[in-house]
Amino acid sequence: MAVLLIALVATPLAVPGILQEPDEDVRPSVLHLQEEDSTVRVLSVPGRTADLQLDTRIAHRGGASENVTVEVRAIDDESGLLVDQVYTDVGNVREGDRSLSVLTNLTVEREGGYRIETIVYEDGERVARGTRHISGVQALTPVYAQSPVGFERFENAPVEIPTIAVDPTAADNNRTELSVSAALTNSGDASAGDVTLRLRARQVESNVIAAQAQDEVGSIRAGRTVWQEISMTMPSNYNYYIDAFLLKDGVVVDTALGVANLDPTRTVDTNETREEVEFDTGDFAEETPGGGDDGGVPDRPEETMTSSSGPGFGVALALVALLAIALLTARRQTND
Repeated sequence: MAVLLIALVATPLAVPGILQEPDEDVRPSVLHLQEEDSTVRVLSVPGRTADLQLDTRIAHRGGASENVTVEVRAIDDESGLLVDQVYTDVGNVREGDRSLSVLTNLTVEREGGYRIETIVYEDGERVARGTRHISGVQALTPVYAQSPVGFERFENAPVEIPTIAVDPTAADNNRTELSVSAALTNSGDASAGDVTLRLRARQVESNVIAAQAQDEVGSIRAGRTVWQEISMTMPSNYNYYIDAFLLKDGVVVDTALGVANLDPTRTVDTNETREEVEFDTGDFAEETPGGGDDGGVPDRPEETMTSSSGPGFGVALALVALLAIALLTARRQTND
Protein backbone atom coordinates (compact mmCIF):
# COMPACT_ATOMS: atom_id res chain seq x y z
CA MET A 1 0.00 0.00 0.00
CA ALA A 2 2.85 2.38 0.85
CA VAL A 3 4.53 1.69 -2.50
CA LEU A 4 1.19 2.25 -4.33
CA LEU A 5 0.61 5.60 -2.63
CA ILE A 6 4.12 6.75 -3.43
CA ALA A 7 3.58 5.79 -7.10
CA LEU A 8 0.29 7.76 -7.32
CA VAL A 9 1.97 10.87 -5.94
CA ALA A 10 5.22 10.55 -7.87
CA THR A 11 3.69 9.84 -11.32
CA PRO A 12 2.15 13.34 -11.87
CA LEU A 13 5.36 14.92 -10.73
CA ALA A 14 7.44 12.75 -13.04
CA VAL A 15 5.12 13.35 -16.15
CA PRO A 16 4.45 17.10 -16.54
CA GLY A 17 0.99 18.08 -17.87
CA ILE A 18 -0.72 14.81 -17.09
CA LEU A 19 -3.34 16.60 -14.96
CA GLN A 20 -3.96 19.55 -17.40
CA GLU A 21 -7.15 19.98 -19.46
CA PRO A 22 -6.87 18.83 -23.11
CA ASP A 23 -6.07 21.58 -25.60
CA GLU A 24 -8.95 20.64 -27.97
CA ASP A 25 -12.65 20.12 -27.30
CA VAL A 26 -13.25 16.47 -27.91
CA ARG A 27 -17.02 16.82 -27.92
CA PRO A 28 -18.79 16.40 -31.29
CA SER A 29 -19.74 19.70 -33.01
CA VAL A 30 -23.38 20.78 -32.94
CA LEU A 31 -24.94 23.53 -35.12
CA HIS A 32 -28.54 24.73 -34.89
CA LEU A 33 -30.50 27.78 -36.10
CA GLN A 34 -31.58 30.50 -33.69
CA GLU A 35 -34.72 31.42 -35.63
CA GLU A 36 -36.01 33.82 -32.97
CA ASP A 37 -32.84 35.93 -33.34
CA SER A 38 -32.67 35.87 -37.16
CA THR A 39 -33.94 38.99 -38.93
CA VAL A 40 -34.90 40.24 -42.41
CA ARG A 41 -34.41 43.84 -43.50
CA VAL A 42 -34.96 45.74 -46.74
CA LEU A 43 -31.78 46.91 -48.43
CA SER A 44 -33.39 48.75 -51.34
CA VAL A 45 -36.47 48.81 -53.57
CA PRO A 46 -35.21 49.85 -57.01
CA GLY A 47 -38.53 49.27 -58.80
CA ARG A 48 -40.38 46.05 -59.54
CA THR A 49 -38.05 44.11 -57.23
CA ALA A 50 -36.95 44.35 -53.60
CA ASP A 51 -33.47 43.55 -52.26
CA LEU A 52 -33.62 41.82 -48.87
CA GLN A 53 -30.85 40.96 -46.41
CA LEU A 54 -31.23 37.98 -44.06
CA ASP A 55 -29.21 37.88 -40.86
CA THR A 56 -29.14 34.17 -39.98
CA ARG A 57 -28.00 33.38 -36.43
CA ILE A 58 -26.40 29.98 -35.84
CA ALA A 59 -25.52 28.52 -32.42
CA HIS A 60 -22.41 26.29 -32.19
CA ARG A 61 -21.42 23.87 -29.43
CA GLY A 62 -18.67 21.30 -29.01
CA GLY A 63 -15.70 20.67 -31.23
CA ALA A 64 -14.68 22.39 -34.44
CA SER A 65 -17.02 22.34 -37.44
CA GLU A 66 -15.46 22.11 -40.87
CA ASN A 67 -16.70 23.36 -44.25
CA VAL A 68 -19.88 25.01 -42.99
CA THR A 69 -22.22 26.33 -45.74
CA VAL A 70 -25.56 28.17 -45.42
CA GLU A 71 -28.18 27.94 -48.18
CA VAL A 72 -31.06 30.45 -48.27
CA ARG A 73 -34.01 30.08 -50.66
CA ALA A 74 -36.96 32.40 -51.38
CA ILE A 75 -40.09 30.52 -52.52
CA ASP A 76 -43.26 32.23 -53.73
CA ASP A 77 -46.08 31.55 -51.26
CA GLU A 78 -48.77 31.40 -53.95
CA SER A 79 -47.08 29.52 -56.79
CA GLY A 80 -44.46 27.56 -54.82
CA LEU A 81 -41.82 28.52 -57.40
CA LEU A 82 -38.22 29.17 -56.41
CA VAL A 83 -37.54 32.90 -56.81
CA ASP A 84 -33.95 33.24 -55.57
CA GLN A 85 -31.31 30.97 -54.04
CA VAL A 86 -27.96 31.92 -52.45
CA TYR A 87 -25.13 29.82 -50.95
CA THR A 88 -22.80 31.39 -48.37
CA ASP A 89 -19.52 29.72 -47.43
CA VAL A 90 -18.88 30.11 -43.69
CA GLY A 91 -15.76 27.97 -43.61
CA ASN A 92 -14.48 26.31 -40.42
CA VAL A 93 -15.94 27.13 -37.01
CA ARG A 94 -13.65 26.89 -34.00
CA GLU A 95 -14.56 24.65 -31.10
CA GLY A 96 -16.47 25.98 -28.13
CA ASP A 97 -19.85 27.51 -27.48
CA ARG A 98 -20.45 30.53 -29.69
CA SER A 99 -23.02 32.29 -31.94
CA LEU A 100 -22.49 33.05 -35.62
CA SER A 101 -24.10 35.72 -37.82
CA VAL A 102 -24.37 34.92 -41.55
CA LEU A 103 -25.60 37.68 -43.92
CA THR A 104 -27.36 36.69 -47.15
CA ASN A 105 -28.83 38.99 -49.83
CA LEU A 106 -31.92 37.95 -51.81
CA THR A 107 -33.85 39.67 -54.63
CA VAL A 108 -37.61 39.06 -54.94
CA GLU A 109 -40.46 40.54 -56.96
CA ARG A 110 -42.28 43.39 -55.21
CA GLU A 111 -45.55 41.50 -54.80
CA GLY A 112 -47.19 38.89 -52.56
CA GLY A 113 -45.38 36.91 -49.89
CA TYR A 114 -42.50 34.46 -49.68
CA ARG A 115 -41.34 31.46 -47.69
CA ILE A 116 -37.70 31.77 -46.67
CA GLU A 117 -35.94 28.43 -46.16
CA THR A 118 -32.51 28.29 -44.48
CA ILE A 119 -30.39 25.11 -44.57
CA VAL A 120 -27.03 24.64 -42.79
CA TYR A 121 -24.51 22.12 -44.13
CA GLU A 122 -21.38 20.78 -42.39
CA ASP A 123 -18.89 19.16 -44.72
CA GLY A 124 -21.69 18.61 -47.27
CA GLU A 125 -24.15 17.08 -44.78
CA ARG A 126 -27.33 18.89 -43.78
CA VAL A 127 -27.31 19.54 -40.03
CA ALA A 128 -29.99 22.22 -39.48
CA ARG A 129 -33.01 23.69 -41.28
CA GLY A 130 -35.48 26.51 -40.58
CA THR A 131 -38.38 28.30 -42.31
CA ARG A 132 -39.90 31.76 -41.94
CA HIS A 133 -42.50 33.75 -43.90
CA ILE A 134 -42.55 37.34 -45.12
CA SER A 135 -45.63 39.08 -46.54
CA GLY A 136 -46.79 42.48 -47.78
CA VAL A 137 -43.80 42.98 -50.06
CA GLN A 138 -46.04 44.90 -52.47
CA ALA A 139 -46.42 47.63 -49.84
CA LEU A 140 -42.76 48.59 -50.12
CA THR A 141 -42.28 51.98 -51.78
CA PRO A 142 -39.78 52.06 -54.66
CA VAL A 143 -36.88 54.48 -54.41
CA TYR A 144 -38.12 56.54 -57.36
CA ALA A 145 -41.46 57.13 -55.61
CA GLN A 146 -40.13 58.16 -52.20
CA SER A 147 -40.58 61.73 -51.04
CA PRO A 148 -41.04 63.27 -47.57
CA VAL A 149 -43.66 65.65 -49.03
CA GLY A 150 -47.26 64.39 -48.94
CA PHE A 151 -50.86 65.48 -48.45
CA GLU A 152 -51.82 66.49 -44.89
CA ARG A 153 -54.81 64.39 -43.74
CA PHE A 154 -55.85 66.29 -40.53
CA GLU A 155 -56.87 62.96 -38.96
CA ASN A 156 -56.58 64.25 -35.36
CA ALA A 157 -58.51 67.48 -35.91
CA PRO A 158 -61.56 68.00 -33.60
CA VAL A 159 -63.68 68.76 -36.68
CA GLU A 160 -63.47 67.37 -40.20
CA ILE A 161 -61.01 69.36 -42.30
CA PRO A 162 -60.72 68.38 -45.97
CA THR A 163 -57.29 67.82 -47.43
CA ILE A 164 -58.50 69.29 -50.73
CA ALA A 165 -60.51 72.50 -50.22
CA VAL A 166 -62.58 74.17 -52.99
CA ASP A 167 -63.90 77.73 -53.19
CA PRO A 168 -65.99 79.03 -56.13
CA THR A 169 -64.57 82.41 -57.15
CA ALA A 170 -66.52 83.32 -60.32
CA ALA A 171 -69.36 82.08 -62.54
CA ASP A 172 -70.07 83.16 -66.11
CA ASN A 173 -71.86 81.67 -69.10
CA ASN A 174 -72.78 78.42 -67.34
CA ARG A 175 -69.18 77.87 -66.22
CA THR A 176 -67.70 78.16 -62.71
CA GLU A 177 -64.16 79.01 -61.68
CA LEU A 178 -62.89 77.19 -58.60
CA SER A 179 -59.95 77.96 -56.37
CA VAL A 180 -58.64 74.55 -55.25
CA SER A 181 -56.09 74.38 -52.42
CA ALA A 182 -54.21 71.36 -51.10
CA ALA A 183 -52.33 71.03 -47.79
CA LEU A 184 -48.82 69.63 -48.27
CA THR A 185 -46.53 68.60 -45.39
CA ASN A 186 -42.82 67.84 -45.36
CA SER A 187 -42.41 65.00 -42.86
CA GLY A 188 -38.65 64.71 -43.41
CA ASP A 189 -35.69 66.11 -41.47
CA ALA A 190 -34.54 68.51 -44.20
CA SER A 191 -36.10 70.89 -46.71
CA ALA A 192 -37.70 69.12 -49.66
CA GLY A 193 -39.65 69.99 -52.77
CA ASP A 194 -39.28 69.58 -56.52
CA VAL A 195 -42.71 67.97 -56.74
CA THR A 196 -45.70 68.72 -58.96
CA LEU A 197 -49.31 69.07 -57.78
CA ARG A 198 -51.77 67.94 -60.45
CA LEU A 199 -55.55 68.30 -60.15
CA ARG A 200 -58.42 67.04 -62.27
CA ALA A 201 -62.17 67.58 -61.90
CA ARG A 202 -64.12 64.37 -62.54
CA GLN A 203 -67.92 64.57 -62.94
CA VAL A 204 -69.42 62.33 -60.25
CA GLU A 205 -71.93 60.27 -62.22
CA SER A 206 -70.05 59.85 -65.49
CA ASN A 207 -66.35 60.15 -64.56
CA VAL A 208 -65.89 62.57 -67.45
CA ILE A 209 -62.85 64.81 -66.89
CA ALA A 210 -64.17 68.38 -66.99
CA ALA A 211 -60.96 70.26 -66.14
CA GLN A 212 -57.29 69.68 -65.36
CA ALA A 213 -54.51 71.88 -63.95
CA GLN A 214 -51.09 71.54 -62.34
CA ASP A 215 -48.47 73.63 -60.59
CA GLU A 216 -44.90 73.19 -59.37
CA VAL A 217 -44.35 73.04 -55.59
CA GLY A 218 -41.32 74.86 -54.23
CA SER A 219 -39.12 73.88 -51.32
CA ILE A 220 -40.88 73.13 -48.01
CA ARG A 221 -38.99 73.30 -44.75
CA ALA A 222 -38.76 70.22 -42.54
CA GLY A 223 -41.90 69.62 -40.48
CA ARG A 224 -43.84 72.45 -42.17
CA THR A 225 -47.19 72.50 -43.99
CA VAL A 226 -48.01 74.76 -46.95
CA TRP A 227 -51.19 75.31 -48.96
CA GLN A 228 -50.80 75.13 -52.73
CA GLU A 229 -53.60 76.88 -54.67
CA ILE A 230 -54.67 76.22 -58.28
CA SER A 231 -57.59 77.66 -60.30
CA MET A 232 -59.86 75.46 -62.44
CA THR A 233 -62.89 76.27 -64.64
CA MET A 234 -65.65 73.74 -65.35
CA PRO A 235 -69.37 73.54 -66.30
CA SER A 236 -71.77 74.67 -63.58
CA ASN A 237 -74.66 72.73 -62.00
CA TYR A 238 -72.72 69.47 -61.69
CA ASN A 239 -70.91 67.79 -58.83
CA TYR A 240 -67.26 66.79 -59.16
CA TYR A 241 -64.61 64.69 -57.51
CA ILE A 242 -61.30 66.55 -57.34
CA ASP A 243 -58.51 64.02 -57.89
CA ALA A 244 -55.19 65.31 -56.53
CA PHE A 245 -51.83 63.76 -57.47
CA LEU A 246 -48.41 64.61 -56.11
CA LEU A 247 -45.67 63.67 -58.58
CA LYS A 248 -41.89 63.52 -58.34
CA ASP A 249 -40.00 63.12 -61.62
CA GLY A 250 -43.25 61.98 -63.26
CA VAL A 251 -44.00 59.33 -60.62
CA VAL A 252 -47.04 59.54 -58.31
CA VAL A 253 -45.85 59.71 -54.68
CA ASP A 254 -49.17 60.53 -52.98
CA THR A 255 -52.87 60.99 -53.82
CA ALA A 256 -55.89 62.68 -52.24
CA LEU A 257 -59.57 63.19 -53.05
CA GLY A 258 -61.80 66.24 -52.71
CA VAL A 259 -65.36 67.19 -53.68
CA ALA A 260 -66.84 70.21 -55.47
CA ASN A 261 -70.64 70.44 -55.13
CA LEU A 262 -71.88 72.77 -57.89
CA ASP A 263 -75.31 71.15 -58.24
CA PRO A 264 -77.70 73.08 -55.95
CA THR A 265 -80.21 70.19 -55.84
CA ARG A 266 -77.93 67.56 -54.32
CA THR A 267 -74.52 67.18 -52.71
CA VAL A 268 -72.00 64.34 -52.60
CA ASP A 269 -69.26 63.28 -50.24
CA THR A 270 -65.92 61.63 -51.00
CA ASN A 271 -67.20 58.21 -49.89
CA GLU A 272 -70.71 58.45 -51.33
CA THR A 273 -72.03 55.78 -53.69
CA ARG A 274 -72.92 56.75 -57.22
CA GLU A 275 -76.50 56.98 -58.50
CA GLU A 276 -78.08 57.34 -61.91
CA VAL A 277 -78.90 60.95 -62.82
CA GLU A 278 -79.47 62.80 -66.04
CA PHE A 279 -76.24 63.85 -67.67
CA ASP A 280 -75.58 65.91 -70.78
CA THR A 281 -72.18 65.36 -72.38
CA GLY A 282 -72.62 68.49 -74.41
CA ASP A 283 -71.70 70.60 -71.38
CA PHE A 284 -68.25 69.02 -71.43
CA ALA A 285 -67.54 69.38 -75.14
CA GLU A 286 -64.40 71.22 -76.12
CA GLU A 287 -64.98 74.91 -76.74
CA THR A 288 -64.78 76.02 -80.38
CA PRO A 289 -63.79 79.65 -81.08
CA GLY A 290 -66.40 81.67 -82.92
CA GLY A 291 -69.38 79.79 -81.52
CA GLY A 292 -72.60 81.19 -80.14
CA ASP A 293 -73.48 82.30 -76.60
CA ASP A 294 -73.32 78.73 -75.32
CA GLY A 295 -69.52 78.65 -75.08
CA GLY A 296 -68.65 77.82 -78.68
CA VAL A 297 -70.88 74.76 -79.14
CA PRO A 298 -72.91 75.36 -82.33
CA ASP A 299 -76.69 74.88 -82.27
CA ARG A 300 -78.03 71.66 -83.67
CA PRO A 301 -80.24 72.10 -86.77
CA GLU A 302 -83.88 71.11 -86.24
CA GLU A 303 -84.96 67.85 -87.74
CA THR A 304 -87.73 68.04 -90.42
CA MET A 305 -90.02 65.29 -91.67
CA THR A 306 -90.33 64.71 -95.45
CA SER A 307 -92.69 62.63 -97.58
CA SER A 308 -92.15 61.12 -101.02
CA SER A 309 -95.83 61.59 -102.06
CA GLY A 310 -97.52 64.74 -103.32
CA PRO A 311 -99.59 67.03 -101.11
CA GLY A 312 -102.85 64.96 -100.71
CA PHE A 313 -103.04 63.28 -104.18
CA GLY A 314 -101.44 59.94 -103.63
CA VAL A 315 -104.39 57.73 -102.60
CA ALA A 316 -107.02 59.19 -105.01
CA LEU A 317 -104.73 58.93 -108.02
CA ALA A 318 -104.06 55.29 -107.27
CA LEU A 319 -107.81 54.47 -107.10
CA VAL A 320 -108.48 56.14 -110.46
CA ALA A 321 -105.69 54.20 -112.10
CA LEU A 322 -106.97 50.87 -110.74
CA LEU A 323 -110.54 51.65 -111.97
CA ALA A 324 -109.26 52.50 -115.46
CA ILE A 325 -107.30 49.28 -115.69
CA ALA A 326 -110.37 47.25 -114.61
CA LEU A 327 -112.64 48.88 -117.26
CA LEU A 328 -110.05 48.35 -120.00
CA THR A 329 -109.69 44.68 -119.11
CA ALA A 330 -113.50 44.13 -119.12
CA ARG A 331 -113.87 45.79 -122.58
CA ARG A 332 -111.17 43.56 -124.09
CA GLN A 333 -112.88 40.44 -122.73
CA THR A 334 -116.23 41.60 -124.25
CA ASN A 335 -114.66 42.19 -127.69
CA ASP A 336 -113.02 38.78 -127.63
